[in-house]
Amino acid sequence: MSAVLVEQREHVLVIVLNRPQAMNSVDTELSTGVGEALERADADPEIRVVVLTGAGERAFCAGADLKALSRGESILAAGHEDWGLAGYVRHPISKPTIAAVNGFALGGGTELVLASDLAVAAETATFGLPEVARGLFAAAGGAFRLPEQLPRKVAMEMILTGEPITAARALELGLINRVVPAAEVLDAALALAGRIAGNAPLAVQASKRVALGMIDGKLADDAAWDQTNREIMAVAMTEDMREGAIAFAQKRKPKWQAR
Repeated sequence: MSAVLVEQREHVLVIVLNRPQAMNSVDTELSTGVGEALERADADPEIRVVVLTGAGERAFCAGADLKALSRGESILAAGHEDWGLAGYVRHPISKPTIAAVNGFALGGGTELVLASDLAVAAETATFGLPEVARGLFAAAGGAFRLPEQLPRKVAMEMILTGEPITAARALELGLINRVVPAAEVLDAALALAGRIAGNAPLAVQASKRVALGMIDGKLADDAAWDQTNREIMAVAMTEDMREGAIAFAQKRKPKWQAR
């Protein structure tokens, strides 16, 4: 079974994270498939909008595949590690992207939403960055993108407590654009995509580049990524990180040592 399904619907490319048995968590195959789909979308003039969603009803994306990481496997696209988590979070394209959040989006799932231009969510969806409860932090853009997209103190509470928020709260805060019944998520995202696709394609793409400060296919956030990479390398070597993973697996409260 392919980890990513891709379907073109008129001028919209639908990308489906297709690992429902693993709550659509990210491994290297998924990162490669999504990254290649984005490359296709950016290069094809017939594709004007991208919609990203998850297979199944429970999860949009549960973030990194912890089992793959525990085996020492990379979860990034081989040869394109610069694309970031899921081949998406550090892979900006000129075509607008819409996250169709069909279930919970925690950790990397929320970071996919933060990396998208627009988002539509099911009423049952939840959003959060629980990494601090595991001895890590949101290193796929969440730690600096959430404060950019939400009121700072609200974002800081989410980052520092790791507590999730509901779809209704996410809509109230402006993290997402629409909340709809779960069965209507993809249709609502496609309707929004259709409205965008009906506009002049080159004008839409230029508007996105200017709005996001995209130059030569890159965003002006290299310093934030550099700091994130330095910090996560240091945190990943701590005893607390190991304790967080073990405690999570054993379903118990971690015993932090701050070292």
